[in-house]
This record gives sequence, C-alpha cells and structure tokens, in this order.
Amino acid sequence: MPSDTIYNHETVLLDGEMFDACEFRDCRMIYAGGEPPTFSKCRFDGCDWRFDEAAGHTMAYLKTLWSVGQKATVQGLIKEVTGVAR
Repeated sequence: MPSDTIYNHETVLLDGEMFDACEFRDCRMIYAGGEPPTFSKCRFDGCDWRFDEAAGHTMAYLKTLWSVGQKATVQGLIKEVTGVAR
C-alpha cells in the first residue's frame, strides 16, 4: 500500500491498489475494471481519469444505453453512485 507518496506527472494503475495520504499531481489515473482502488486522505490536482479494458467497455455500454434512449437508466446509476437515490 503506497503511503505518504507524491505522484507527479505519472501514469498510475489503480486496480486493486490502496493509497493512504498520497498526493497526485497532473497524473493519468487508469482503472481497468479489476478490484476497485481504495483512497484514504489523498489529494488530487489536475488528474486525468481513464477507464481501460473492462472499465472502458462498461463506459461504452453506458454511452450506448444513453444513445438509444435509456437516459433514465443511466441517470439512475449516477444517482446510485452519488448517493442521491437514497
């Protein structure tokens, strides 16, 4: 588990990682759809978040749902993620 680390202009692979009190500056953050990462007391400044592999396929699927008129379905998922649905 990376702890108290500063990442600066780096590509950071997120799957299955746990980060504690880390700082990410202008990094490319890549999630490929594996075990979700854990962040505790971390800071993010100017990062670019990417979804590759399985995560990228999921994003493409959500875009397809949106484009075929299933906006309410996608919006419902967004509400679930943000906790608004409660």
